[in-house]
Amino acid sequence: MVSSKFAGAILACALPALAQPSYVSYPDRQAAVKEAFQRSWDGYYQYAFPNDTLRPISQTSQNDRNGWGASAVDAISTALVMKNQEVITQIVDHIQTIDFSSTVPGSESVSVFETTIRYLGGLLSAYDFLTGPLSEYATDQASIDKILEQAISLADILSVTFITPSGVPINTLIYGADGYAVGDDTTNGIATIGTLVLEWTHLSDITGDDKYANLTQVAEDYLLNVRNPDVGEPFPGLIGTDVNITTGLFTDSSGGWNGGTDSFYEYLIKMFVYDQDRFGEYRDRWIAAADSSIKYLASHPTSRPELTFLAAYDGPDELSFVSTHLACFDGGSFILGGLTLNNQDYIDFGLDLVEACHATYTATVTGIGPEVFYWQDNKLPTNASNNSPPPSDSSDFYTTAGFWIGAGDYVLRPEVIESFYYAYRATGDTKYQDWAWEAFLNINATCSAGVGFSSINDVNAAGGGGFTDFQESFWFAEVLKYSYLIQADDAEWQVNAGHDNKWVFNTEAHPFLVKGTPI
Repeated sequence: MVSSKFAGAILACALPALAQPSYVSYPDRQAAVKEAFQRSWDGYYQYAFPNDTLRPISQTSQNDRNGWGASAVDAISTALVMKNQEVITQIVDHIQTIDFSSTVPGSESVSVFETTIRYLGGLLSAYDFLTGPLSEYATDQASIDKILEQAISLADILSVTFITPSGVPINTLIYGADGYAVGDDTTNGIATIGTLVLEWTHLSDITGDDKYANLTQVAEDYLLNVRNPDVGEPFPGLIGTDVNITTGLFTDSSGGWNGGTDSFYEYLIKMFVYDQDRFGEYRDRWIAAADSSIKYLASHPTSRPELTFLAAYDGPDELSFVSTHLACFDGGSFILGGLTLNNQDYIDFGLDLVEACHATYTATVTGIGPEVFYWQDNKLPTNASNNSPPPSDSSDFYTTAGFWIGAGDYVLRPEVIESFYYAYRATGDTKYQDWAWEAFLNINATCSAGVGFSSINDVNAAGGGGFTDFQESFWFAEVLKYSYLIQADDAEWQVNAGHDNKWVFNTEAHPFLVKGTPI
C-alpha cells in the first residue's frame, strides 16, 4: 500500500507533460528596466559604494548588512542577465577586496540567513554565470576563482553557528576584537533555518566538499521530520515557526506563508528542481504543504469571494485572515510546483493566488500593494472571534478591494512581480507581462527619489505618503531582475515550462545552475 504522504508525488510525476507556451519579448520595456537599474546603480556607486545601501535623497550610505557592499553583491546577477559589462566589472573588482573576517564598526551582528541569501547567493550565482554561459563577461580567470574563494571564506566563518547541541544553527553571529561569538538566541525560525540548504548544498557541489551541505541538511531534517508533531505540525506538511536550538523541538504551532516561514516552503520544491535524485523528500513535503494549504488555508473575502488568499494559523483550530506582500511569492511557488510535477491543479491554484495579489496593487492610490493586509473570510460566521469586519474607516475600501490595509508601507519588495513572472513563464499569457509592466511603471513613478529609488510610507496616499530614504539591496537583486526577465528574450536561465530548467533561483532571485537532470 502506498502511504498517502507519498501518493500525491507519485501521481503528480506520472501525469503527462504540460504544453510548452510561446513567449514574447518587449525591447522597449527591457530598456526602461535597464535604465532604472543603471540609475539606481549610478546613485549607489557615486554616493554609497562600497558600503551596503544607498540613501538616495540624502545622498549618503548605510551599512545595514555589515559593510561588505550588499547592494553590489546583490546586484551582480542582475547586471549579468542584463549583460551590463561596466557594472559587472565594477562588482567583480569589488568582490576581490571584501574582507569577510571583519565588519564595519557598528555593524558587528551578522544574520546567517540574510548573509547567505544575499552575499553567498550572489557570489555563487556570479560564479555559475561567469564560468558558464556568460563567461565572455569575465575579465580574467583569477578574479573568477577569487569569487569562489570568497564564498568559501564566508561559509567557513558562518559555519560556527551550526555548532549547537541539535545542529540547528543560531542565526546571529557577532564579530568582536577576539573573533566570532554566536548570539544568545534560544530558538531559530523555519525560514532562517530552511533557507540555507540551497546555497550551502550548491557550494558543496561546486567545491566537492560535503561539509557545507551536511551542516544545513542536518538542520533541515528537523523541519522535514518534525520531532514533536503534536506541537510542530498542526496540518500535514504545514509546520510551526520557531525551533528550540538545543533540542530541535518546535516551540509553537503558528505559521503560514508569511515572513518568518515563507522561504522554507519555497525551498522545498526548489531543492527538487535543483536535484531530483537527491531531494525527493523535499518534493514530498512541498506536496503535503501545498495540499494542506489548499484544503485548510485557502480563504475568500466576503466582499470579493472570487479572490483567493492563504490564511495564517495558530494551531489547527485558529486561522488568522492576514497576509503580506512577502507572502505573495506563494502563487509563484504553486506554479513552479505544478510545472515541475506536471500538475495543472497546482498551477491553477497558483494563478488564483497571483490574481488576488494583483488585486492588492490595483486597489491602491499608487497602484502598489501594501506590506500587510486583512480580510473577512466568507466561510466562517461573520461574528466569529477570529473573523472581524474591517474598521469603520476601511469599510468602503474593503467593499471594493476585498481586503483592508494593515500596514501601508512598500519597501521595494519583489514578490508580486516575482509571481507574475512565474505565471507568465507557465502560461505564455501576455497579460502577466502587462501586469508586471504596470507595477514597474507605478513603482518607477512613486518610488523614484533623489539619485535612486526609495521605500515609501503609504501605498494608498498620493505620492506614496513620503519616503524613507532607503534603497534596499534586493531592489537590484529581485525587483529589477524579475521586471526585466518577464519582458526579455528567452534564455537558458529563464524558468521553463518544458521540463528543461537548467537553473533555479534562490530566494533573493540569484540563479544557480542545477546539479541534477533539468526538470
